[in-house]
Formats: sequence, C-alpha cells, structure tokens
Amino acid sequence: MIRLFCLIWFVCITFHGHAANAEPIDGLTFVKAVTTPEGQDYSINIQTLLMMTTLAFLPGILLLMTGFTRIIIVLSVLRQALGLQTTPPNMVLAALALALTAFVMRGVIDQEQIQALNPYLSGQINFSVAVSHAKLPIQNFMLAQTRIDPLHLFINLSGGHFKTPQDIPFAVLVPAFATSELETAFQISFLIYIPFVLIDLAVASVLMSLGMIMVSPSLISLPLKLLMFVSIHGWVLVLGSVANSFNLPAGS
Repeated sequence: MIRLFCLIWFVCITFHGHAANAEPIDGLTFVKAVTTPEGQDYSINIQTLLMMTTLAFLPGILLLMTGFTRIIIVLSVLRQALGLQTTPPNMVLAALALALTAFVMRGVIDQEQIQALNPYLSGQINFSVAVSHAKLPIQNFMLAQTRIDPLHLFINLSGGHFKTPQDIPFAVLVPAFATSELETAFQISFLIYIPFVLIDLAVASVLMSLGMIMVSPSLISLPLKLLMFVSIHGWVLVLGSVANSFNLPAGS
C-alpha cells in the first residue's frame, strides 16, 4: 500500500511538472528529454521507469541501507529474553522498529530533501544530478556505522583500491554495512539477554533446592522478569540505548 501510494505520488508530481514537454503522436503521449542548466536529462518516461524499479527494491533498501536491521534484531531478542513468544506481535515490533528507524535517520532524510529532492522538484537540477546528491547523505551514514574489519573484507574481496571512503562504491559498502549492523545488533542483544538469564538461573536454583522439580522455571521467572522490566522502564532504556548506539555523522 505504501509502495503504491509513493508511486502514484511520484508520477503525479513528475508529469505535472513537465507536462509542457509532452507531444501527442498517433494517440499516444511521448515525453521529450528534459533540458536543464546541467545539460540534457533522461526523459520523464525513463525517470518514471527508474523510480518504479527503485520502489521494487524498497524493502531491500530499508533492510540493508538503514538502521532497521539492528533495531528489529534487538527487539526480537528482547522479546525472546523475556520469554514472550508472540507478545508483542511481529507487526508491532516491525512498526516500532520502522518508527525508530525514521527517528534515527531523520537527519539523513532532511539532507536528501534539501540537497536533492527540493532542487529537483523546483527544476534547478536534473534527475541524474539529484540522484548523485541524494547518494552522499546515505553514504556518510553507512560509513559512520560500518566497522573496519567488514569494510576491509569486502574491499579485499572486490579487489579495488580506493583513495577516500567516499570513493567506495555501494556494491562494496552495502554488504560491509549490513555485516556491521548484524555484529552490533548481536552485541547489544547479548548485553540485554544477561539479566534475564540470571533471573532464570536463580529461579531454577530455588525451585530445585525446594524439591519442586516438576514446576517449570519459566512459570515463575516470567512474571519476575516482567516486573523487573516494567519497574526500570525497560522499553525506554532499550529504545534509548539502541538509538544512541548509532554513530551519526556531523549535521545529521
């Protein structure tokens, strides 16, 4: 639904802004290439096709080029550590992770809007220049989160030599960033899991010492873990820690 809405919105504003370039031929409407101060740009039909292709890869972009992966893994491990298999539901966790992702990346979104989207919609730059301007903020964000070891790994696998980090292509940066996000997410999840494991061990030891071996430890530890988590405002602590774990570049 969101993808369809974005596509309709993009097509409407694009064809509305360049309707003067349309020429009817044999009952069909073809759009001439747009000429801007930077030179001739792709035709509107080609731009629309590129945007539709981009929307098809939107879920992959969300997973591999934003902080969504780190956030959703931490929330999933937290739910498992609490002993709650289906609460909160997957839909709630995904919505919460998406909202926190938008909050963390609000600076990147603002930069892309100022540097790329607004100048393109006002006709100051063409489509290809807008794409190049939109590339820089997300590239700086991923570089700020990527660890050295995964980055060196994929640079060596690609066989390339880059003078500056900005010269690293997305084909190398994206897998390095995704690997770094997985590593960071598991480190945070490990620290979150430890207190709940200690509660489980304590409850199991007490039940065994009382001879209540037929009683499931999770039956007793679950309310204790919920009580501890609520009393220390666990959701605030977890979400705040995850948001602060992102090394945002300057200006974000």
